[in-house]
Amino acid sequence: MSESTNPWQSVCPTADLQPGKFIEFRLTVKAQEPAGMPLTGFLFLDNGQPRAYLNQCPHLGIELNWMPGRFMDSDNLFLQCSTHGALFKTGTGECIAGPCQGDALTALELREEDGQWQIRLPD
Repeated sequence: MSESTNPWQSVCPTADLQPGKFIEFRLTVKAQEPAGMPLTGFLFLDNGQPRAYLNQCPHLGIELNWMPGRFMDSDNLFLQCSTHGALFKTGTGECIAGPCQGDALTALELREEDGQWQIRLPD
């Protein structure tokens, strides 16, 4: 049932990605656990480098942000889970503090194609 190469999904025009802005999107595939739950992700610039992650804390699988576009801690250094305060490195998604320490966010493969940012859909 799974394809050998996962398809790409357009997220936004490349010009929409600006420093300090988080772009949230819904994936066209659903979560396997819990079955059928919608999956969301977010895209941002990390010191000029585009990054995309599933919007899912490895601790409980809940979304990280407490408001639309709000993913960073108060010092604007780390991604932060709004529920339990776990902190994640922006470049690797590695959890450095909180209940999921040692785990990491799920990075999404990213490319720029025909003026759009696209992510490769996860398995």
